[in-house]
Amino acid sequence: MPKADIHPQWFPQTPILCDGKPLCFIGSTRRELQIDIWLGNHPFYNDTTVMIDSEGRVEKFMKKYQLDYTD
Repeated sequence: MPKADIHPQWFPQTPILCDGKPLCFIGSTRRELQIDIWLGNHPFYNDTTVMIDSEGRVEKFMKKYQLDYTD
């Protein structure tokens, strides 16, 4: 016989909130879900991607391990 009252409460209309604005509703065991990034404000999807790479990967590796790198 399965144990009674061991399952979490199910909320069928849980809002997903980003910056306090509801995006959609899903079923969840939490009353509400807070997210920081979603498709609408992610830099990759809205063409505001900023690459911050002041030093290249190879140069960073060579500097870290003090190796001589000549082109």
